[in-house]
Amino acid sequence: MAGEFGNPEIVEEEVDILLIGGGMACCGAAYEIMPWAKAAEGELGREFKIKLVDKAAMDRSGAVAQGLSAINTYIGTEQDPADYTRMVSNDLMGITRDDLAYDLGRHVDESVHLFEEWGLPIWKTDENGERHDGSKGLPSLADGGKPVRSGKWQIMINGESYKWIVAEASKKALGMDRIQERVFIVKLVNDKNDPNRIAGAVGFNVREHKLHVYKFKACLLAAGGCVNIFRPRSVGEGTGRAWYPVWNAGSTYSMAAEAGAELTMMENRFVPTRFKDGYGPVGAWFLLFKSKAANAYGENYLVKNADMLDQYPPYGQAAVPASCLRNHVMLKEMKEGRGPIYMDTVTALANLRETLSPREVKHLEAEAWEDFLDMCVGQCGIWVGENIEPEKKNSELMPTEPYLLGSHSGCCGIWTSGPEDVGAPTEETEAGVPDHLPKGWNWGYRGMTTVQGLFTAGDGVGASGHKFSSGSHAEGRMAAKAMIKFVVDNKDHTPELDTPVDQLMEEIYQPVRTYLEHKDYSTAIDVNPNYITPKMLQFRLQKIMDEYVAGVATYYNTNDKMLEVAEYKLEMLKEDAKKMRAKDLHELLRAWENYHRILTAEAHMKHIQFREESRYPGFYYRTDKNFVDEENWHCFVNSIYDKESQKWTVFKRAHVDLVDKSKLFKK
Repeated sequence: MAGEFGNPEIVEEEVDILLIGGGMACCGAAYEIMPWAKAAEGELGREFKIKLVDKAAMDRSGAVAQGLSAINTYIGTEQDPADYTRMVSNDLMGITRDDLAYDLGRHVDESVHLFEEWGLPIWKTDENGERHDGSKGLPSLADGGKPVRSGKWQIMINGESYKWIVAEASKKALGMDRIQERVFIVKLVNDKNDPNRIAGAVGFNVREHKLHVYKFKACLLAAGGCVNIFRPRSVGEGTGRAWYPVWNAGSTYSMAAEAGAELTMMENRFVPTRFKDGYGPVGAWFLLFKSKAANAYGENYLVKNADMLDQYPPYGQAAVPASCLRNHVMLKEMKEGRGPIYMDTVTALANLRETLSPREVKHLEAEAWEDFLDMCVGQCGIWVGENIEPEKKNSELMPTEPYLLGSHSGCCGIWTSGPEDVGAPTEETEAGVPDHLPKGWNWGYRGMTTVQGLFTAGDGVGASGHKFSSGSHAEGRMAAKAMIKFVVDNKDHTPELDTPVDQLMEEIYQPVRTYLEHKDYSTAIDVNPNYITPKMLQFRLQKIMDEYVAGVATYYNTNDKMLEVAEYKLEMLKEDAKKMRAKDLHELLRAWENYHRILTAEAHMKHIQFREESRYPGFYYRTDKNFVDEENWHCFVNSIYDKESQKWTVFKRAHVDLVDKSKLFKK
């Protein structure tokens, strides 16, 4: 029986492994984990206890919730994991973990083959070169079927039900009795006897008045990236529109930081160029439809401003310039008054009609709409509302507000242990760690953070972008196997929470206590000097980040003085956040999302402040250090947060290339 709003029922449970999240990474772990658990039960001496907890529902959780029109990471037979590793490095301006990217590249295709086996329609090309949907009876990818490539790494799918299909397989593999939906985990708890070990997690049910406390030996923290720490471009009637899913609140980064895990590359952000106002995807238009972007006068600004890229060697000389550099060129046109920027859909579709059969043309025109219907239905609404037919009228493009993530074209996240077998093989050292790997890149369990028992995948793994949906699923599968090994290796350990359950309950329900104590002070529920609503607090956070930490308000510009202001204002915001109210469970959810966003935003600001260069021109500029400094800053920027003092320690870690990158660049 659930408790009352201010006095929730406390439900305590002990498991071996807790999976936190319901997106592609945790779905991968849920699918993979049971066979390894069954095989290891003899060593454990009993049955494994495993549970997955999701704050929403797995069928529509995570970044793939609304669907996708392409799988963006599929290696296939045309290239190899080393090629993939080079691409990841180049697009992220040279600072990535080759071991993590290579390891992903050699495993990701197996997940894609599973998706097709489970029923995901994947486009194929027949022997005549004609394109077909995946349901037309052509061979599967695993049997040699040839996918329709929209780019070097992307394959086209009919993906409205993508997440449903993947979630169904995961639920069947794990078992519904091991899955708890509608529980929002908001705090990790360290071990009473070892501060660098994780022992539990606590959260609340967003539908019933229940507080859930879990003890475990290991957990997979894979709760997505971070959205809505910057003021979005869509405000007013468009509030809530975003490119990445709005429920990604930085929980992965903030909870890991509070547990003491080392973060990496939190200065990195992604500013995608998307169809204006609706955030509709552009990948298929650029890659599949071969469309070009142009300024308001019809000029191809990428060609016109090609010499700008020479200012950023060697990355500007790559055959495919980094995503941030493409933004950099676009922003020049807008700042100098040659906007708006348009996607030339009219010319692209006209050109394709000249080479395709009538059947293919009809299919292509349908795909022009399906591209949005699969993954961003709001953009269809804008086209309809503005009488836009893509074959007759071009559409505006606009760079969005910044997002923090580690699975798309971004690489912020948590420092994790990589594979043992990537690099030039040599004899093992006495410590058992191969000495061909850079120091501090491996400590025995793939995907484990620097905190014992705390694993991550997907957006959580830092310094390794371009995983996308398929890579996040594969990374979850790798973490599942590693967690089983970790639990077996630590089978005699008994986790003990370092904080009493009653104290955890009071901390989590403080916004409720604040509301109940002060709600009768005024007659207007939202106007009260004793508390602030979660919505208003989020507006304040977004304003600070937008205006001082390189948001859209300043054309992504900041400097050391602006960052000092942001630092001060975030401190004030953290003080006021203690006065947030929660009048119901929904506001309690929003309050805790805000706590997670604030800590994530602070990490982002601290890292930009520490890195004295502009590593990602087009994503952000430090105008006082407006250059890429390869000599001093070709390195990882990492940090550790002390939750007792609430202070950050930010430092450099050496970068090492394990894969030759020379092939990327023009001679």
